[in-house]
Amino acid sequence: MSSPAFEEVGTERADVVVCGAGVGGLAAAHALGALGLRVVVVEKQPRVPRIPKGEVLQPGALKILDAWGVTERLERQGSVRLSALVACEGRGDARMSLDYTQLPDATNWLLSADHESILGALAESLPETVGLRRGVAVREAVRDDTGRITGVTVREGGRAHEIRAPLVIAADGVSSRLRRAAGIDANRKDYPHRLVALDIPDVPGAAAEVTAYVTDRGLRMRYPLPGDRVRLYVQVEPNELRGMEHDAIRRWGDALIAELPDLAAFEDQLRGSLQNRQTLPVARFVADGLSAPGMALVGEAAHSVHPMAAQGMNSAIYDAHALSTCIADRSLEESDVDIALLEYQRRRLPELRQIGKISHNAARMLTDLSWVGRTIGRRALRNTGANQRLSFTVMHNLAGLGLHRLSPFDRLCQLGLLPDPLARRRPGWA
Repeated sequence: MSSPAFEEVGTERADVVVCGAGVGGLAAAHALGALGLRVVVVEKQPRVPRIPKGEVLQPGALKILDAWGVTERLERQGSVRLSALVACEGRGDARMSLDYTQLPDATNWLLSADHESILGALAESLPETVGLRRGVAVREAVRDDTGRITGVTVREGGRAHEIRAPLVIAADGVSSRLRRAAGIDANRKDYPHRLVALDIPDVPGAAAEVTAYVTDRGLRMRYPLPGDRVRLYVQVEPNELRGMEHDAIRRWGDALIAELPDLAAFEDQLRGSLQNRQTLPVARFVADGLSAPGMALVGEAAHSVHPMAAQGMNSAIYDAHALSTCIADRSLEESDVDIALLEYQRRRLPELRQIGKISHNAARMLTDLSWVGRTIGRRALRNTGANQRLSFTVMHNLAGLGLHRLSPFDRLCQLGLLPDPLARRRPGWA
C-alpha cells in the first residue's frame, strides 16, 4: 500500500507513528487509522519473516479482526478453523477437552494461519490513512523540553530524519528499545526449557484441534496449518539438540515417534522436517507500565507469554483495540493524548497481568518436569477436565471473551482437595 502524502523534508509529521510492523504494530495502526488518524508505520525488516509464532487466533481476537475485514481475507487464503483444545497423555488418553463450539458466541472456533499470512492480511486491510514503510530503522525517541516523547529519529534510505507525532506506539518487540528509552522495566523470566518447532508437510485430514500431550519429557503440541501441514512443538532441554549430527537427529525423531503413537500416522513426513527445525527460547514478562507521556506499548514490547496457551498474538490485538477505545473520544492535544494513555494503562495492565498468570499456570501444568510438578499438573488437568464449570471458565478466559478469576476454592477443586457441588453446571455468568 502506498503511503499518504506526508512531508518529505527533514522533519516528517503524522498523528501517530508506530514503530514495528508485527501483529501488535499493524493492529494498532489499523485501529487508530480507522479513527481517521494519519498513521506512519515503520519496520526495520525489509520483508515479512517466516517464523513459527502467533499462528492460532482466539475467538475474541477474531471478532476484532472480522470487523476489520482481516478474518475474511485469511479464510479466503485457506486458514483452518479449529474446534477444540485438548490435553492428553502421550498415549492419547484425553485429560481435558475444551470444546469451543460450546461457547455462547457467534465466533466459537479458533483459526489457524501462518504468521506471515496474518501479517499480510493485516497490512492489506490497513485504512487509507495508514502508510507502511519497511526497511526503516528506529534509532531513538525524540523528546521535548519537558521530557515528553514527541516522535522518533529513523534511518531510511541512507539518511536519518525525524518523524514527529503526538502519539508514538512502541511495537518493537521483546527487546524494545523504546520501552527501555522510556525507563519502563520488564522483568523477563526465562523458562528452563526450549521449544523445537517443526513444520510438517503433506498431512491431509489432520484433526481440527490443538492437541497438547503431557509426557515425562514435557510438552508436545500439534495443530493443523493451511496447505495440509501440521505444526509440532516439542519441549527440550536448552542444549539437548546442540551439535547433533544427522544420525543423532534421526534417532531423536524416532524416539519422539515412539513416545507419541499419534505421530506414526505421518512419521515419514516428520522425519523429513527434522533438518528444518527451529529451536526457540521461551520467556514471560509483563512490563511495569504500558505508557509514558507521548508513548504507548503494545504487543511484545509490553508482554510475552508461553506459546502453549495461544495468548501472545491475541493479546496484542486486544491491546490495539483497547488503546483505540481510549483515544477515540479525545483530541490530539498532547495533554488529551497523555490522559488517554494513562487510561489505557489503567484498563489494560491488570488484564495483561491476569492473562500472564493464566498462561503461566497453563504452561506449568504441562511443562514442569519435577515429580511434584508432573503430579500436580496431571491432577489439575484431570480434575479441570471433569468439571464442566471450571473447564468452561478456563476456555472462556483463553478465548478472550472475558476474564473470570479462579478463586482459591476453584484451585482446591482443580487439585481434587475439595468437592465441587456445581461441577456439572456451567458457571452462573455464562
